[in-house]
Amino acid sequence: MINKISLTTLGIGSLIVASNCTSPEKKPVRPNIILIMADDMGYEALGCNGGLSYKTPVLDRLASEGIRFTNCYSQSLCTPSRVKIMTGKYNFRNYDHFEYLNPNQKTFGNYFQEAGYATAIAGKWQLNGVSRGMPGNQDLTRPYHFGFDEYCLWQLHIRAVGKNRYEKERYANPLIYKNGDKIKGLEDSYGPDVFADFVIDFIERKADKPFFVYYPMNLPHTPHVPTPNCPEWQDRDKRYRQDDLFFKPMVEYLDEIVGRIEKKLMDEGLRENTLLLFTADNGTHRRIVSETIHGEVAGGKALSINTGNHVPLIAVWPSVIKEGRVYDGLISFADFLPTLTDIAGINSCCVRTDGKSFLSVLEGGDAPVQNEIFIHYTTKQWLEEEKWPHTRWVMDGQYKLYRDKNFFNTKSDPLENNPLRDLNSKEERIRNRFQTIINEKEEEFPFHWNNKPAIPEF
Repeated sequence: MINKISLTTLGIGSLIVASNCTSPEKKPVRPNIILIMADDMGYEALGCNGGLSYKTPVLDRLASEGIRFTNCYSQSLCTPSRVKIMTGKYNFRNYDHFEYLNPNQKTFGNYFQEAGYATAIAGKWQLNGVSRGMPGNQDLTRPYHFGFDEYCLWQLHIRAVGKNRYEKERYANPLIYKNGDKIKGLEDSYGPDVFADFVIDFIERKADKPFFVYYPMNLPHTPHVPTPNCPEWQDRDKRYRQDDLFFKPMVEYLDEIVGRIEKKLMDEGLRENTLLLFTADNGTHRRIVSETIHGEVAGGKALSINTGNHVPLIAVWPSVIKEGRVYDGLISFADFLPTLTDIAGINSCCVRTDGKSFLSVLEGGDAPVQNEIFIHYTTKQWLEEEKWPHTRWVMDGQYKLYRDKNFFNTKSDPLENNPLRDLNSKEERIRNRFQTIINEKEEEFPFHWNNKPAIPEF
């Protein structure tokens, strides 16, 4: 029996708590798990998803060997996605401020560490609340608190601004902290290489025990600048030349890094029993227009239209996923944590989540994990200034209903310019079902300007 706070008949994940506290059957050898998340790269960027503008041979091959998910949805902006994927909760439970994850939260790092996994995080942190002066924002131990044995991170406690940005960025001459100390001698280094080398070294050192690696990449976030594969890299003065033309080599360098990590798994004899997941935190930057087999797609980062949070998802796990296939069902960023803890054999009664495990899909099932997903998306720093509407919606693979009752067919109207008015009977049923879900969320967590109620916890 599954007990839920609300929506017991509709199947949307409010808080899901299993009353049966027995562990899932454990596999003889627990799998390793590597979760890689690109930064600002929408679904349309990958060749396997119909993209034509960028060469992504490694990810395309992995998609052909594993499962390519066509309907994975993150949040539409960086921090909202990161706190959601790490905790498995809707943003209204724990998204306090931009660039901040409250230390009272429990992440997948904590769960895996408690289960005996070796854990590591590399790449972009940006969760200490530096820009808002949150308590403990200079705390170099925060990744340990969230369950990571080791870390190699950019923007852990210093926010680069103004003229100092050149010296404190994530790419050329990066400012990176590793396990409490600033890494020295990076004047000629490229940040993404430093992170990849850390991950590869961690895999080698932990090859004899189960490990969990979370790699939230910096690529291909702005500034769009040369990679080491670009001629401009050879001139130090040109390494921070900003031009959106560099978005293409940044995507392609990202693809190469995934290949380097996969190769290390092969070299160590770990590829068969390692689940490698690749996704992205939100849509592509809005200045970027990509060519696809369906026509041009403009990036939708920060927007609530689907290009804002429709992201790639690829899963490769050779010992379990025996042949390549495509899964068209809905996946939300809330679903990652319960899936990963299921795989690790962590007691389901101990996992507090708004998501649903898609382990059954990885194991070969085709049944939908859910028929619709609920998104609560507020960019808090704009919200406080009343520059951005509080937004929540329910969607399936075709229809979307917003809190303000605007109802769209996102397949025929992807930019959501024309709300549906004259509905057929099928559309009426869908809209009514979606509205019921929104009503329940409004009852659980109503929102009022300048009068924020207490965030409902578990």
